[in-house]
Amino acid sequence: MIWLGMFIGSIIGGLIPSLWGAGILSVWSLVLSGVGAIIGIIIGYKMTDDSY
Repeated sequence: MIWLGMFIGSIIGGLIPSLWGAGILSVWSLVLSGVGAIIGIIIGYKMTDDSY
């Protein structure tokens, strides 16, 4: 789940700047791809965490 969250988060984060016309390999795309990957890792970890 963690890898899946990282993969999906980085894809979504990388595509968000295209909404305002930035390129796929722009600086914003790379930054938001990293942010999306981190958020995806956190969500994937929370989904698999059994300590509640």
